[in-house]
Amino acid sequence: MWVEIICALAIYKLVRLFFYNDEFSDVETSDSTALFSVAHRLEKVYGGKAYVGLRIPDADTSSRQDIDLVLVTKGQVVVVGVKNLSGIVTVTSDGSWVCEGGKHHHSTQTHPDPLAEVKKQASVLESYLEQRGVTLLEGNISCKVVIPNPNFRTMHAFPSEVITYEEWQHLKPVSRNILSGWVKGAFSSAGKEMQDSSHQKLNFILGSAPVWDSKIVLGEFLEFKGKEEDTLALRHIKRSKVDRISIQQTSMLGFAPTRLQVLYSYRDYRSEGSSGSETKEVTVRSSSEVVFQPRDSGKIKKFKLSSILSVSLSA
Repeated sequence: MWVEIICALAIYKLVRLFFYNDEFSDVETSDSTALFSVAHRLEKVYGGKAYVGLRIPDADTSSRQDIDLVLVTKGQVVVVGVKNLSGIVTVTSDGSWVCEGGKHHHSTQTHPDPLAEVKKQASVLESYLEQRGVTLLEGNISCKVVIPNPNFRTMHAFPSEVITYEEWQHLKPVSRNILSGWVKGAFSSAGKEMQDSSHQKLNFILGSAPVWDSKIVLGEFLEFKGKEEDTLALRHIKRSKVDRISIQQTSMLGFAPTRLQVLYSYRDYRSEGSSGSETKEVTVRSSSEVVFQPRDSGKIKKFKLSSILSVSLSA
């Protein structure tokens, strides 16, 4: 009998893990989730590297320019804006997009011209790369706006840089050297392939550039919550000092006792933001939580540490 009970509990845990996760029930339809989904699909199709949630320093405004994602392949750099819009979209005379209906039904939201915004982001990114020693050739950088939401509706004819849901759903994995159909016009360009050294340096720069903190929901790390013993153990993990956090579970299938190993490394400002120090470790309860301020929401969100694999903290 005990064998049947244990097996039933194991199956229940697995079902909840893979098919019903309360922790992310409201995140699955968020802009952040759509963004990571687009990045994953572009990497799968083109074999390049997608950098998500960049916060590139803008020398002209002394602030940071948020960029949804940058896709890097041997032939080009594509700055992509992801608009997870649901509803009927019209375009005004100044280029703004007005979205009516959608998940908020009676709401109307106005978005500044997304393509103009992405072009501005590309200009900031190009200047940032030049400051760090990489000058892109003409044709090696382009801009796209992707609309991945199936509830997007419009009667407007968008320029070729805007990839509507109807076009996006037909994107299929193809050979990295073969671009056919709408894919050729959507993400390919006439730019020459970059030299290996430039390509490697470009990936290093973007890999060490400032980003939003979480890979679950784009947001800014605020603090840890939990038992006093655990928050005291985690008190040394601060944005100004720590570069990266990774979480490891110490139990099988979620059975008690459940403890988590939190691994972190201190920031090394001498190596362009990458961590060069040894990894530290603390062990805390799985009930401990991490608090984020999401990029696309005014409300803070708390997540179980057990549901987060890693966090990269921007300086």
